Amino acid sequence: MPTLITPRDLPTWVPGQIVSASDGLGWKDVGHRAYLYTGLDVPIPPMDHYMVVRYRSGQTPMDRRVEGRWTRKRCMPGDFSLLTRSEQSHWHWTECINVTHTYLSEALMARVATDITDRPISEVRLHDVLQAQDPVVTGIVDAITTEAEYRGIGGGLYAESLAIQLAVNLFRKYARISFRDDVPPGPLPLSRMRRLDEYLDAHLHEGVTIEQMADTVGLGVWTFSRHFRATTGLSPYDYVTRRRLERAVRLLSTGSQAIKEVAVMCGFADQAHLTRMMRGRMGTTPARLRKEGSA
Repeated sequence: MPTLITPRDLPTWVPGQIVSASDGLGWKDVGHRAYLYTGLDVPIPPMDHYMVVRYRSGQTPMDRRVEGRWTRKRCMPGDFSLLTRSEQSHWHWTECINVTHTYLSEALMARVATDITDRPISEVRLHDVLQAQDPVVTGIVDAITTEAEYRGIGGGLYAESLAIQLAVNLFRKYARISFRDDVPPGPLPLSRMRRLDEYLDAHLHEGVTIEQMADTVGLGVWTFSRHFRATTGLSPYDYVTRRRLERAVRLLSTGSQAIKEVAVMCGFADQAHLTRMMRGRMGTTPARLRKEGSA
């Protein structure tokens, strides 16, 4: 398999003036760059991201070769092109154009595909689209561009939410999903549960989220929740709470830390929170456990 280039490598193969970029903004699984290009004739190695090209100004005849087949269109403002991940291509145009690139990671596309199909994904491929118009797609791409240019509060979270919307819309019209048959639905494999438990052991003192748990085992939130309940019989929240209480019991029985310190070490808001949870779920209190442990 050929080495995949990254979006940052693209100017080496397609030289142009960078107008704006999301570089350094801390975005996850989505990227943006805008370019001014003169006419070019460029072969491009396969890239490790999916790419949406949005034409902003200028128009030009556009020839592109993908999967050994040439396509010719006339691209102008309002149009967009798609290039799937891991696909070599050759582009040729003659006029000056202003375009934006939106890059979606393999991880994001696989996660969204798993969520909307509830099946394990083998591969996601975008259709060979050189020229199309879709106000939903271009509207989301433009919102990502605006965020990169003006950088509002919560930019990383906002950009990721837009990327998920974009992925869902691409799946509706412009993508093909291949499924894996070797992982049946049902309980999570022991290896994934072991990985999750190791993560929880390292982060119980923090505010663990269901998104973090799902990401640890490589699933989307909705799919993770279903498989997790089939595995443990518990919701993720109840499972985390049980593990926090188990740690609290060990520390109270064998350690010398103050109860309020134990509460913080186990991820509870304070001593009162630990006491409420322990009384409600175990019928005892931290003070009683500490007394029994020292008896």
